[in-house]
Amino acid sequence: MQALEQEIKQLIISALNLEDLSPEDIDSSAPLFVDGLGLDSIDALELGLVLQKSYGVSLSADSGETRAHFASVQALATFIASARIN
Repeated sequence: MQALEQEIKQLIISALNLEDLSPEDIDSSAPLFVDGLGLDSIDALELGLVLQKSYGVSLSADSGETRAHFASVQALATFIASARIN
C-alpha cells in the first residue's frame, strides 16, 4: 500500500504541476483539500481524470463516496486498491 501511496503522491505532483513539492512533502493522512495540501475543486477534477486514466477507476463528481475517497492520499490508495480487486 505504501508503494501505491507514493505513486499517487507523484501523480498529484505531476498532474497538478506542483513541482515545488516532493512525494515526501505530502502527508498520506493529511487532507488533500482546504487544510493540508490545499487543493480546490478544479484540482479535484484534474486529479479525478488522471486517476481514471492511470488506474481505470470510476468516479462520480456528485457522489459523497467520491468526496470520502479524495479525503487523503491514504483514502485514495485504499479506494484504488479495492477497485483493482473488484
